[in-house]
Amino acid sequence: MVSNDVTHLVPSPRSAGQARRLWCSLPTEIARRFRPHADPVARRILEEIQRAVPEYAKPLEGEFGKVIVQAIEQAVVSCIDSIEDQGAAQDDWAKLFTEVGKRVHHDGGSLNSLQAAYRAGGRAAWRYISQFGQVHRLPASILCVGAEAIFAYVDEISSYSVEGYTLAQARATGTLERRRRRLLDLLLATPASAPATVATMAKAAKWEIPEWITVIALEPRDEHQLPPTPQVPDDVLLDLEGSEPCLLTPNPDRDLRALEARLPGWRAAVGPRVRPPDAATSRHWARRTLELVREGLVEDRAVTHCGDHLSTLWLLLDRFLLDRLSDKVLAPFAGLTVKQQLRLAETLLSWLEHNGNTPDIAQALGIHPQTVRYRVGQLTGLFGDRLADPLHRLELQMALRAHQLLGTRPPEASADDE
Repeated sequence: MVSNDVTHLVPSPRSAGQARRLWCSLPTEIARRFRPHADPVARRILEEIQRAVPEYAKPLEGEFGKVIVQAIEQAVVSCIDSIEDQGAAQDDWAKLFTEVGKRVHHDGGSLNSLQAAYRAGGRAAWRYISQFGQVHRLPASILCVGAEAIFAYVDEISSYSVEGYTLAQARATGTLERRRRRLLDLLLATPASAPATVATMAKAAKWEIPEWITVIALEPRDEHQLPPTPQVPDDVLLDLEGSEPCLLTPNPDRDLRALEARLPGWRAAVGPRVRPPDAATSRHWARRTLELVREGLVEDRAVTHCGDHLSTLWLLLDRFLLDRLSDKVLAPFAGLTVKQQLRLAETLLSWLEHNGNTPDIAQALGIHPQTVRYRVGQLTGLFGDRLADPLHRLELQMALRAHQLLGTRPPEASADDE
C-alpha cells in the first residue's frame, strides 16, 4: 500500500533549500525591477516548451492545460517572491508540482516529455533573464547566481513532479509485477532517475535497493519464436517484453551458476557490476557484447561476460577513430597489392605479439624462419625506425588486431593491384 502522504518524497533539506538560498542571496531590488516581467517570461517559457516538446505542441485545454499554465506562472512568481521575501515558504512548491506530475500521468502524458518540458522552460527563463540583465547592466556575478538559481529550481520542482507522477503510476498499475517493471525502467533510464524517485518506486515494488547490481542483456536465439519466461529469484527484476530484454540482479554469482538452465532459447551477455545509479551503463556494455556475438567477433555461448572481452569492446568502440588510426599507422601498406598487404600485415602482427622472436613467429604462421626474416626485412624497409618506437608499435598492434577481428585488410590497395 502506497502512502498518501507526500512529505517523505521531497528532496533532502540540503538539496531542497538550494534554489531558495540562491534566490535569497540576490538583491531585493532585482525582484522589484523584474516583477513587471513576470507575465512576459511566463509566456516565453510556455512558447519554448510547446516548441521544444512535441507532446505539448497541441493547444493546452481543459484541466490539464490549466494546471500547466498555473504551474509556469506560479514558478515565475515563486522565484521573484523568494528574492523579495527571504522567509517565503516552499511547501506550496511541493504541493503544486507534485500535483502537476499526478495530472500528467492521469492524462496519459509521458514522464520523459514532462522532464524535457522543465529543461526547456529553464533554458527559456535563463535566456530572458540574461537579456534583462544586459539591458539593466547587472553585474556578471549576479547573472551567474541567477543562472545557478534557475537550474537548481528546475531540478527541484522537476523532482516534485516526478514523485507525483511515480506515485500516481504506482497506484494505477495496481500489480506488483507492473511496479517492478516500472522500477526497472527507472533504474535503466538515461539520464539517471532521481534517487528519491527510484526509492519511492522500489518501496511500492517491495524491492530492497542493493549496494551493487549487474544487468544481463538477453535476446532470443530464434527471432520468430519467443522463448519461455525464465524463473528468477524475487530480488531479480526482469523485462522480456521491451525492445532490449534484460534482467537486473543484485547477486550475479548466484544467478549465473544456473543461468543456462534458466534461459533456454535465450542468448545472454553479462554487463559489468555497478552501483544502482549506473545500471544503464551495465546494460549498455551487455548489449554491446551481444552485438559482438551477433557479428561473429566474439564466440557465441549461452552466457557471455563483457569482462572477458574488455580489450575487444574498447578496441572496436569507435570505428571512425579506428579507421583514422589505421590510415595513419598502416599507410606504408597502401602501395602494396592485396596479397602483399595481407601477408605482411599478418607477419607484422605476429612479430609484435611475439616480441620479434623468429622461431615463435614461424611456428605461429606455419612458415619457414627464413621466410619470416625475409618478410621482417620488407617491413623494416617500409616502416623504418618507427618499428623501434614503443608508441608506434602499440598503435600498429591495435590497428592490426582490429583488422584481424573485423576480417578487413589494411588501407585498400588500388584497383589495378587486385
